[in-house]
Amino acid sequence: MRRAGLIVAGAAAVLLAGAGGFGVALASGSEDDPVPGAESAEAGFARDMAIHHQQAVEMSYLVRERTDDEDIRRLAYDIAQTQANQRGMMLGWLDLWELPKVSEKEPMAWMDMGGMTSGEDGALMPGMATDKQMAELEKANGKQAEILFLQLMTEHHKGGVHMAEGCVERCEVDVENRLAQGMVESQQSEISLMVGMLKERGAKPLG
Repeated sequence: MRRAGLIVAGAAAVLLAGAGGFGVALASGSEDDPVPGAESAEAGFARDMAIHHQQAVEMSYLVRERTDDEDIRRLAYDIAQTQANQRGMMLGWLDLWELPKVSEKEPMAWMDMGGMTSGEDGALMPGMATDKQMAELEKANGKQAEILFLQLMTEHHKGGVHMAEGCVERCEVDVENRLAQGMVESQQSEISLMVGMLKERGAKPLG
């Protein structure tokens, strides 16, 4: 079974707890942090990265069920908790801004990349695993599951870094810009870690 149902709910509560009360300022429409429009970079990033993060959380729960390796299980737990929390914050911002969580435009349009990802087999955005790859992870066990998870998550993080860098360049709401910059730094660090873990298992990244 897929683990989409394990995604953390209560986005607004997570936002207020995790963002140090920034939610009130973001919703106020002040001159310092005006409420962004529905098709702004801020809204586009929040919507698309929430979907991107959801798959990362799902992959992390899948591999934790398929290996007893404590290093992999710890990494997967950290990724799941971090990205579920961030996802809640981004969905919470959309609620506070009273903006739709679904856009009529294609994914990545806010980065002028709409239509550049085919969306074939479930891969809607850069780095996302296909439905076939997710099915392979569901069937794998032990070392095979560890390697596949590390390979897929490395690609997933590369795509996430690209998207977060796009927000750093375009997003004018300070708290979201800072969240994006934090994603860039933390996911780049985890990419280096996962490449090393792959090497320990006699494997290499996909790309």
